[in-house]
Amino acid sequence: MAVSARTGPSLQSPNELLPSINILEARPSDAPMIASVLQEAAEWLAGDGRSLWSAAEIGHERVLRDASEGLFHVARLDGQLAGVMKFELEDAYFWPEVMPGTSAFVHKLAVRRAWAKKGVSTELLSYARTRAQELGRVHLRLDCVADRQGLRNLYEGFGFSLHSVVEIGASSYARYELPTPTATP
Repeated sequence: MAVSARTGPSLQSPNELLPSINILEARPSDAPMIASVLQEAAEWLAGDGRSLWSAAEIGHERVLRDASEGLFHVARLDGQLAGVMKFELEDAYFWPEVMPGTSAFVHKLAVRRAWAKKGVSTELLSYARTRAQELGRVHLRLDCVADRQGLRNLYEGFGFSLHSVVEIGASSYARYELPTPTATP
């Protein structure tokens, strides 16, 4: 794990397929590219009849706000933005029962189609797990629409355990958690 003065921790991948991946906190100037990655993912899913995020959730204004607050993290390969995720320390919407300060949460994990199935998602999740550990959070949590079996397989393959399936509005969401034990001195 390397540390950048600008962004805090960054990750250099040990993954042989992605030796040049660099993951770090996004800058506000990254917002247009982050929005582009999210929109590409949303369009790909919508093409299969599986719409995901609203235009407002992944539009430039919202992404710029979230990037300015340090919530987005980006994966770069050979200088190109390959994937993004939102890393949050609270999530009262999907996890209202979780005690504040105990967990970190991943949202809006998206990878450019050109980098799909090459390990970028796994590298982003590894980075999130490490960040959660460094922050003393005992769990890394995330959620997805319950019928997204491919995404659920990714999470389960990474080591997440299904916590529960909840109904919010007209949708069912699978909620996952991963223990992030911290090293004892």
